[in-house]
Amino acid sequence: MAITIKSPREIELMRKSCRLLCEVHEELAKIIRPGISTKEIDRICEELIRSKGGIPNFLHYQGYPASVCVSVNEEVVHGIPREDHIIKEGDIVSLDTGLIYQGFHSDAARTHAVGQISAETQKLLDVTKQSFFEGVKMARAGNHLHDISNAIDAYVTPFGYGIVRDLVGHGIGTQMHEQPQIPNFAQRRRGPKLRAGMTLAIEPMINMGCADVEWMDDGWTVVSADHSPSAHYENTVLITDGEPEILTL
Repeated sequence: MAITIKSPREIELMRKSCRLLCEVHEELAKIIRPGISTKEIDRICEELIRSKGGIPNFLHYQGYPASVCVSVNEEVVHGIPREDHIIKEGDIVSLDTGLIYQGFHSDAARTHAVGQISAETQKLLDVTKQSFFEGVKMARAGNHLHDISNAIDAYVTPFGYGIVRDLVGHGIGTQMHEQPQIPNFAQRRRGPKLRAGMTLAIEPMINMGCADVEWMDDGWTVVSADHSPSAHYENTVLITDGEPEILTL
């Protein structure tokens, strides 16, 4: 399947979808506190998305039962919200969610510190977020897709962290997951040439320890194999004829 190039009208709808998602993330950031259950976060997220005229695109996607993935500490991604999973002081909580607005998808993830966390864990969060911005510098028409992957890897690897390989970023548009797949680790091949009008969800997932991950028995939750903390940072990005446009910021 080819990488879709969005028309000016489609880009406007993507912008709107992503702006709404940005607002959802800003409001979710305010509710992350000790004592809240991951299920309550999900309830609030779904309410926010629907109140803005969006449809939660994660809900029932391939059977996923919630509107937001809430992944805590060693959970990398796809943590299923539960009433009995209560957020504690010192946790890190990754929220990955998206919405559909007038047929167009948006997708973004943020990792939040709950109260005081260790300096070591804060550094993991900072490096993961910055690795996205290092990658996005290469998200320009005329460059190749894997220039993004290589830039993320070159930034993260010196810190000794594990870059998750089993999960990658993706194209996005009228489908949540479109071509191309976007690895966050160095690639030998250059990958397809980037063109204006492509929309990409770039999402480094970084473990403090090893890069290996395991799937839990629920079939969804992915954890670091050594149970070290994991961080996730994602935005939907538009390739333009100039600077890349980060649609979910």
